[in-house]
Amino acid sequence: MPASPSTARAINDRLALGLLQQDGPLTAAQLKTLTGLSRPTVADLVERLQGAGLIRVVGEAGARRRGPNARLYGIAADRAHLAALDVRTGSVAVVVADLLGTTLAEATLPIGSDTDTEAAAEQAAALLERTAREAGAGPLHSVGVGAPGLIDPVTGELRDTTGLPAWHRRLVRVLQQRLPATVLVENETNLAAVAEHRGGAATDRDTFVLFWLGHGVGAAVMLDGKLRRGASGGAGEIGFLPVPGIPGPPSALNCDGGFHALVGSAPVCELAAAHGIAVPPGTAEGDKE
Repeated sequence: MPASPSTARAINDRLALGLLQQDGPLTAAQLKTLTGLSRPTVADLVERLQGAGLIRVVGEAGARRRGPNARLYGIAADRAHLAALDVRTGSVAVVVADLLGTTLAEATLPIGSDTDTEAAAEQAAALLERTAREAGAGPLHSVGVGAPGLIDPVTGELRDTTGLPAWHRRLVRVLQQRLPATVLVENETNLAAVAEHRGGAATDRDTFVLFWLGHGVGAAVMLDGKLRRGASGGAGEIGFLPVPGIPGPPSALNCDGGFHALVGSAPVCELAAAHGIAVPPGTAEGDKE
């Protein structure tokens, strides 16, 4: 069944915006080549996107010659603003950026383990709001939260996990209540895999596994360019794999009976100390369970 005119326009607009975000700025001729659309269709979508304030003329292409140069179109990066929070067991870091990912402001706040759950969540939310004001951003469009722990694939929320501060889960709810923005939460290892796929070591790979080694151990699974979370949200969480020699199996809330108990930073440091290898203070402490 052919797409309706409005659906076709929406598809074309999204395609053009994606190309401008990834490869821009671009001329109308370049958009025509990359999209495969006709010249009139490209002219129509450029006018439509300009009218909506989503793109603007940002320069000219080619050497100056007799007659006008081709206009270069780019994303209107200040049309909306985004924020990301890196949530750790003892701190939270905030970055505010424009639509092209340019960092406008950033800040970090330590949060002590003795801080009340509600107070910790409020402090983190206040840090985000303050950083957004310093960036000169209006109402945030979207907020991404990266945190250790499992994400429920049904609700999209952090699961209650032993060993992680309760304010992690409370923070998402506080942000949703205080901000008009869309708030999304994702496991930090999964986000690391997405980052490597988009602009890091895995840009030329659509299928790979990223291993996370630190206080805990985990992995992220990328298949055919898509992040795989698993039916329960635990795809790649190899720290929960049961292993011989560990008293009792791991639970859904605690991976101490799993592979984590052998290769996490704490057991490795304990093994080193048992063999007379000095371990710097704080080495066995970390931010991932």
